[in-house]
Amino acid sequence: MNNFSEDENVITERIDHMIEHRAFWLMLGLIAGLFSTLLIAKYEAILYADIRLAFFIPIVVYVSAAAGVQTTTIYIRALASKRKIDFHKYLLKETINGVGLGIIAGIVLGAFAYFWLHSTQIAWTLAFTMLINLTIAPALGVFVPRLLYKERADPALGSGPVDAIVQDIISLLIYLFMASIFIL
Repeated sequence: MNNFSEDENVITERIDHMIEHRAFWLMLGLIAGLFSTLLIAKYEAILYADIRLAFFIPIVVYVSAAAGVQTTTIYIRALASKRKIDFHKYLLKETINGVGLGIIAGIVLGAFAYFWLHSTQIAWTLAFTMLINLTIAPALGVFVPRLLYKERADPALGSGPVDAIVQDIISLLIYLFMASIFIL
């Protein structure tokens, strides 16, 4: 992990320096990906009960991570501008935003699953999963860069991978937990 440097020139930076600064975060992501694989395997019974749940894993993980990354990008931009940010007020604003986005995504994905698969159980699983995940994702998108910034690590390098790791695992856990409620 490296200190945030405002003077870093992305055009002239040496490749070995780039690898040195990025490898840690990407290897952390690789390890988390392996953990996610093992996590999914632990829920084999749920997937076996209705294999169609597997169809939606990529979209659940992607949309949840994308919501977090959007927030992270905006927050890092604000940190870089050196503007004073009321953290708690901004966190509340992003959480409310996440609830709204979660309702929209939950309705869209739930309706799609219902009309495509004719399964109310999968529809409800997806609807609640998206509501919960998209409520949590923006909060993580604010917490991760704030923590890295306070620790004097470059939030631009670490926030994306850390946020993605945490959000991927959380979104999978929530999806599989919701499936265990509605399917089993």
